[in-house]
Amino acid sequence: MKPEIASIRIEPSKGWVSLQLREIWEYRELLYFLIWRDIKVRYKQTILGGAWAIIQPFFTMVVFSLFFGKLAKVPSDGIPYPIFSFTALVPWSFFANGLNQASNSLVGNSNLITKVYFPRMCMPIASVIGGIIDFTLAFSVLIGMVFYYGIIPSVHIIWIPFFLMLAFSTSLGASLWLSALYVKFHDVRHIIPFLTQIWLFATPIAYPSSLLKEPWFTIYGINPMTGVVEGFRWALLGTDTAPGPIIIVSSLVAVGLLLSGAFYFRRMEKTFADVV
Repeated sequence: MKPEIASIRIEPSKGWVSLQLREIWEYRELLYFLIWRDIKVRYKQTILGGAWAIIQPFFTMVVFSLFFGKLAKVPSDGIPYPIFSFTALVPWSFFANGLNQASNSLVGNSNLITKVYFPRMCMPIASVIGGIIDFTLAFSVLIGMVFYYGIIPSVHIIWIPFFLMLAFSTSLGASLWLSALYVKFHDVRHIIPFLTQIWLFATPIAYPSSLLKEPWFTIYGINPMTGVVEGFRWALLGTDTAPGPIIIVSSLVAVGLLLSGAFYFRRMEKTFADVV
């Protein structure tokens, strides 16, 4: 007698489905591989390699310091403008690069999606996590600049991982929405750079949020990156932007964006292989 062979039948889900995070854990080895692959591809055939993670925010800081700091005389909460802007640009670069990479992750891997089954959410997650290497390189330069300007970080520096997680949640949440939409509507690839630019100037990177008064200051926290940027400045530079209502608002919005993006992604996941 021939032994019976067990078979698994994969069928598309109907309606709104659970996030099934356990499935992502079961495919964790694939997730590790995707993260490593994204890191290798990012630096493949580049002359400067990982130095780009430092060059991009550094020269943006130079431009901001020239036009906003010197010419426009934008206030910087009593902190030298170069370190004021660079402290914001480091977490912003992590967020923006993760958003750009993750939003294109499904369409860029269409061949893999149409051939093999795996939790599609692994792709945007891997793209955002892969940016940790770039963040670490840029953050090391930031710490050097902090000491160069004679600023001694206080114990508040222990909050940095929390603010980084907030940036990660915001980047991943927005990416889940955009990557799922990009599969069906390729116009999204034109929207992403425009959205990133708008988001940049809607975040207090080139200027301090202290220019706003209550209640607008707290409402400004609807942009989760506001809490991230001001949190980094408070933790590293000692500015008067301690976690408060604005951080609470930013955190709630980031969590809402992440959860809604995850549920929408899971709902649309069943159609990716057909339309990508």
